[in-house]
Amino acid sequence: MVDCISPMLTKKLMRMRDLLTVGLKLAVTLCFLASGDSYTSLQYSFQVSKSVICRFMPKIYKAIIDTYKNEVLKCPKTPEEWKLVTEVFMKKWNYYNHEGALNGKHVPIKKLKKGG
Repeated sequence: MVDCISPMLTKKLMRMRDLLTVGLKLAVTLCFLASGDSYTSLQYSFQVSKSVICRFMPKIYKAIIDTYKNEVLKCPKTPEEWKLVTEVFMKKWNYYNHEGALNGKHVPIKKLKKGG
């Protein structure tokens, strides 16, 4: 994974300071996503200041999304593909008349004014 996102994130070396490696930035980001730790906790675990973490995390997110979006985030385009998603969801979760779920999150939907 580091090799895939490295070209988007490598910077020129500056004289005054050493740059953090892409591997370290990725490790901090994945630890945050997996555990939900606070930036303060990550700061002490990885010896990287909170302000630096705040600056590089959005860049890491963007690099991950840009690299893997075509491979991972696929949306069905044809009615047959949607039917397949519905069938798989029904078999796996025993929940009928649904076309899948995104990340297992509940999304509140407001009823239309004259929706019944």
